[in-house]
Amino acid sequence: MKKTVIAVVGCGRIANNAHFPAFKKMENIRVKYACDIIEEKAKTVKEKFDFIENVITDYKLALADAEVEAVYVLTPNYSHYTITMDALRAGKHVFCEKPITVNYELSCEMAAEAEKQGKMLNIGVCNRYHKSVEMLEEMNRQGKFGKLYHVYCSFRSFRSIPGLGGAFTTKSQSGGGVLIDWGVHFLDLILYIMGGAKLETVTCDAYSEMAKDMKSYKYKSMWAEDTADIENGINDVDDFISGHIRTDKASISFNGAWAQNIGKHDMFIDFLGDKGGARLTYGGKFEFFDGSTLEATTPEYDIPGMYRREDMAFIESINSGIKDKNNIENILESAKLLDYLYKSAEEKKEISFK
Repeated sequence: MKKTVIAVVGCGRIANNAHFPAFKKMENIRVKYACDIIEEKAKTVKEKFDFIENVITDYKLALADAEVEAVYVLTPNYSHYTITMDALRAGKHVFCEKPITVNYELSCEMAAEAEKQGKMLNIGVCNRYHKSVEMLEEMNRQGKFGKLYHVYCSFRSFRSIPGLGGAFTTKSQSGGGVLIDWGVHFLDLILYIMGGAKLETVTCDAYSEMAKDMKSYKYKSMWAEDTADIENGINDVDDFISGHIRTDKASISFNGAWAQNIGKHDMFIDFLGDKGGARLTYGGKFEFFDGSTLEATTPEYDIPGMYRREDMAFIESINSGIKDKNNIENILESAKLLDYLYKSAEEKKEISFK
């Protein structure tokens, strides 16, 4: 069996919790390098995942290795562009975690470079490989919803700003807050299920209210707390977002909150059609409501690991030369949508796509 040789740049949470566990179950790859600027992080993952061959702190060492065919970029948002562009120019295929990078313009440059170099560039919008999302996409194509006229999504939680004061809440490093962190997943999977919807207009409001005074911000838990810098850091991103999107198919509305003073965790998407509708619990299963029988059903099915399926598809696309649904060409519309939503919030007006 041919084994694709890869290097992983960034040994943080997404590497530890998603991709390295997936690699452990894949027999057609070799992880030659695990790289992190904090050497201890790379050493720790090597101890945990013994299939990792080498630990390095400079990713350019991996780029200089002719045996390495592909690079996984699992670093903070601001570094996606530089590392990906370097890897593509070094002749490597690239898997880059979401979001593509901090804005649409740079995302387009990454896509153009991948095309120029003739290399695969996939983006980690993992939900496209979630079984529930795939089933809903197929149902929409089959007309189960009839005319799908509106989609509503909620990605709201209680006082859960990640890494307050660190990279997550510093716009120059993250590109934004809850919209670019959580919203990208929800809006991308909606566009995927809708299938080729043309964006027409957006209107959006963004707020950063809950931790204006970081030192007085109260929370029960904080994801990525080890990256926080509450004493000296920055918080200039959205912690609440609300908006409306018009397309040539369905309209879309959404509310998202890293932090709200309502002690609920509301993560769901409603698909409303004139023949049927569905509510998808984010990360889980969905319930379908049939307008002709007035019955509600929850299909029985297994949900295979989406990260493993996503990683397997990337390796397969490298070997086959066929771009898959997570290729950057298929994700650019989602990146463009995020940019326009932020622009609408900043200018406080509806924005039209040209």
